[in-house]
Amino acid sequence: MVLTKNEILKVLKSRELKIIPLKKDQIGAGSIDLSLSDEFRKFLPGKEVIDIDENVNYKKYTVKFRANKVIIRPNEMLLGITKEMVKLPENMVGWLQGRTRFARMGLNVHMTASYIQPGSENRQVLEMINLGPKPLRLKAGARIVQLILQHTEGKAKFKGRYNKQVL
Repeated sequence: MVLTKNEILKVLKSRELKIIPLKKDQIGAGSIDLSLSDEFRKFLPGKEVIDIDENVNYKKYTVKFRANKVIIRPNEMLLGITKEMVKLPENMVGWLQGRTRFARMGLNVHMTASYIQPGSENRQVLEMINLGPKPLRLKAGARIVQLILQHTEGKAKFKGRYNKQVL
């Protein structure tokens, strides 16, 4: 089941769920808004074919930079990361969804990798693409994505490649 505001407040108060930093006004009826940090990665130019397999590493094909504002052009993709660190308990998963107000401008915040494993502790990397016809300016601190929480049946702890990830 999806956690609503009162249930989110309970698990935050019990310290089962940790989101740092977090302001109470980020908590909505059934989600928590997460904000964009000032860390980004953009893809290097070139026509090189990238093999998509278990060994692919996005860092090889991107360059990291910091900016308070960044423009994402139509059909351009950038990687960003949330300002907030999310630590889920072992009996909870999360889903990231772009916010409607930005989707209506053509911004796709999470293309496919929206699932957050139980027991993970991460800032969330965001795969952002402008599907609209006009350039979009992204600003550090903007509440760009929402986190939806669900309890699991049973417990598990994520120990994969991207636990405690950095951009």
